[in-house]
Amino acid sequence: MPLDSRLDEITDRIRERSRPWREPYLARMHAQAEQGPRRGHLDCGNQAHAYAAMPEGDKSDLVAERSPNIGIVTAYNDMLSAHQPFKDYPDRIKAAARAAGATAQVAGGVPAMCDGVTQGQAGMEMSLFSRDVIALATGVALSHNTFDSALYLGICDKIVPGLVIAAATFGYLPGIFVPAGPMPSGLPNEDKARVRREFAEGKVDRAQLMAAEMASYHGPGTCTFYGTANSNQMLMEFMGLHLPGASFINPGTPLRDAMTDAAAKRATEITALGNAFTPVCDILDEKAWVNGLVGLMATGGSTNLVLHLIAMARAAGVHLTCADFDAISGVTPLMARVYPNGLADVNHFHAAGGLPYMIGQLLDAGLLHEDVQTVAGKGLSAYADEPKLDGDRLVWAPGPRESQNDKILRTPQEAFATTGGLRQMRGNLGLGVTKISAVAPDLHVVEAPARIFHSQDAVKAAFKAGELDRDVIVVLRYQGPKANGMPELHALTPSLSVLLQRGHKVALVTDGRMSGASGKVPSAIHVAPEALDGGLIAKLQDGDILRYDATNGKLDCLTEGVADRTITHPDLSANSHGIGRELFEVFRTKAGPADTGAGVVV
Repeated sequence: MPLDSRLDEITDRIRERSRPWREPYLARMHAQAEQGPRRGHLDCGNQAHAYAAMPEGDKSDLVAERSPNIGIVTAYNDMLSAHQPFKDYPDRIKAAARAAGATAQVAGGVPAMCDGVTQGQAGMEMSLFSRDVIALATGVALSHNTFDSALYLGICDKIVPGLVIAAATFGYLPGIFVPAGPMPSGLPNEDKARVRREFAEGKVDRAQLMAAEMASYHGPGTCTFYGTANSNQMLMEFMGLHLPGASFINPGTPLRDAMTDAAAKRATEITALGNAFTPVCDILDEKAWVNGLVGLMATGGSTNLVLHLIAMARAAGVHLTCADFDAISGVTPLMARVYPNGLADVNHFHAAGGLPYMIGQLLDAGLLHEDVQTVAGKGLSAYADEPKLDGDRLVWAPGPRESQNDKILRTPQEAFATTGGLRQMRGNLGLGVTKISAVAPDLHVVEAPARIFHSQDAVKAAFKAGELDRDVIVVLRYQGPKANGMPELHALTPSLSVLLQRGHKVALVTDGRMSGASGKVPSAIHVAPEALDGGLIAKLQDGDILRYDATNGKLDCLTEGVADRTITHPDLSANSHGIGRELFEVFRTKAGPADTGAGVVV
């Protein structure tokens, strides 16, 4: 099927806009690639230090430059369920590389924090900036300059974006992203959300809440809702940085192990020492980013990716804007219903056909660029195949051409919605984004008096006191990257959901973020300019009439004279200390606005 002309036009606009940055970036990357194997430029003393702890046979191969050396960058820790399976990956990768005639070393580790642990806590104020720390830590790991390709081990919210920023910065190196897969299904996500709402209303006690949470998050692997972590995995597949079908295979299974071995083997094949050299810089072109955006819209993915994709693309010399998200959402049908946009979890989604089905369908509909470079060495059509075990041998077979459950997955022609779930919001309050794939149609427009808050705790207290039991637009400001690191505000979802259940029209407006797991509450987030930068959101007062209009992408204050008010910023000094926040002062002062990715390092 020929590419949809609208998608072609969007890609051309991105390409032309990016040309002043993309062309110099590629020139730098290709010049570095032409220098050959990295370690060939090291002095003898440099090399001796790099190889000192390696087995003798590996040392001789490395000195002679006979075989590729793979750098492993790992986000392993055993507090994150999604990253705990990575514990044994380095040994497995080294064995697979050796079998393929190569060597592998752990180049370095990167931090990986869990937003589920820090949600609603002060530690969440470091969450977004951890993306930049991960990119910097990966830069340190790869600065040893001894690797011919890299394997990036990471899954969750900020980890994959940080690794992609670094992989693009070292774009002259080939690289493959290696996931660990989702945990098996536990307590259904909708039941978990119900217990959270009942706890917010005081109908169940903390012991019942804890039991529900533990039944939901119960073992190794990614959380099973379709939040930022699983949106990341989708993205890596749509953009050709995973092996086909790698995303949603459960940890600790023979197929998962075979896919990890295959990634190690493939990393040896795509180096400059072979005939299939595939540097990351050539994969991450404008078409790849457009494919990623289509995947985000078709699956109803996380709003966090609006920030991350902009920052990630800039590291590769591609300049995305919020308008690109809006335009691609306008031509991409919503093909999936996965919690919070439906009742299914990612295991159900995978069983229904998953990413191979979606990619195949979107290619057939002309809604993806097929002619892209990928780590698989083929165009994107390879990602319509799914991996299987034929005895002990890993093979790829054509993926399902029909949905196994049309309550979860549908064709583009019979989609759940004709457009994607993300919308740009623009008006006198600034620029923001909203996700409406799970929002009831009668809540796509909310006009109500504002209630102003400066902290999540204050919102919760007002809810418990009955002060929000009416039509209201909750404005939670001074949550932007410069104010306090732009934390997620998912802890507000149970309280706001209760207000919706009581029949009130409620929306949230904030310069902060919402979790990828948030869905049913109409929310205009990432509002820029943020309050601390003097955005109009800083001048709002209780009772001002606001209009949230997702149908037309409008976000406005209807009360006259607001722009003439004087801003008096609250005391934010508490944001500067405790739980390590002191260490991130330079990040807060240097952070860019949300509409450019809220980044520090790009």
